[in-house]
Order: sequence, then structure tokens, then C-alpha cells
Amino acid sequence: MREIEFDVVVKAVKDMIMHCGTDLPQDTYDALEKAMEEEKSPVSKEVIRQLLENATIAKDEKRPLCQDTGLAVFFVNVGEEVRIKGGLLRDAINKGTEQGYTEGFLRASTCEPFSRLNLKDSVGYNLPAIIHFDIVKGDKIDIEYAAKGGGSENVSRARVFPPAAGKDGIVAYVKEVISDAGGNPCPPITVGV
Repeated sequence: MREIEFDVVVKAVKDMIMHCGTDLPQDTYDALEKAMEEEKSPVSKEVIRQLLENATIAKDEKRPLCQDTGLAVFFVNVGEEVRIKGGLLRDAINKGTEQGYTEGFLRASTCEPFSRLNLKDSVGYNLPAIIHFDIVKGDKIDIEYAAKGGGSENVSRARVFPPAAGKDGIVAYVKEVISDAGGNPCPPITVGV
């Protein structure tokens, strides 16, 4: 049975969160540069230029890319032949989450659902993290992190269509949702149908 030290997991999670909060993925940066070259609207070009500048500053100064730094969500594959030495895996992930958000200057953006107050307690510091565990064969632990931002999520919509709506009804609905969202979601915007 392979053993992994508790603090190794804490540091890996902390580093992952801080990296994701400050470094725009290269493929996204490249796509924005390509969009800048192809864009014809001066206003749109300026928005893209500002996004690229923000990404460069965030990476260079290790500051958040966005004020909405997201709720910590993890997808964890745990090998049957591995264990954490010195504590529980869930606790290591939560400790790394707290350190990552604190040391990375990432906003503690969650709040108590009924009072809407951020009490800077476990909820205020994005804890407990949402963790999806899957037990797999092997002696490794694979941890994937997603910062689920509230701004983008607040414009999500779902609808079930009757068969008579057809493709045209779906396309019209998607256009309506995008139009209604306006400038509220965080760019770059991805639409999934």
C-alpha cells in the first residue's frame, strides 16, 4: 500500500488553486489573441485587449484573474492501493483549499444561504469544498479542481422542449437566453446546448 503524506496533498491543492486563480490557460489566451486578430468591431477589440492585459497582469503579479474566484469543486480519483498518512484526504483537500484561497488573495465568496452574510467562517472561506470521490484501481490519487464562479452560473438556464418546438424553437430560445444575459456572465463566454 502506497502512503502519501497529508501535507503533500495540502500543498498540491493549495498550489493548484492559486495557479488556477491567477493563470489563464494558454489555449484560452491563444484563442483570445486569435479573436483579437479576427475581430472587426473596435469596441470588441478593446474588450479582448483588456482581457489579455488582465490575464498578463494576473499571471505576472500572482493576483486573481477575476473578482469572482469561485466555489471550490474537486473531482478526486482515489486508488485502492493508496492511503493518506497523517489525516483524512477530505481534510487535506479542505485545508489546501483554505490556504489556497487565503494565500492567493482569492475572495471568500460564499455566504450563508439564508442570511446572505459572509461570516468568514468555514462557509465564508469556501469550505467545505465540494468533493466528488471515485475509487479506482491503482496506487495514485488524481485531483482535479474547478472554480465554479457564481457570476457565470447565475445566467445558466435549462428548459425541456416539446418535440413540436423543433430545432428552430431551440435556436430561438438559445438566442433569447444569450440576449437576456447581456454583459452579466464573465467573458469569455461559452454556450453549451
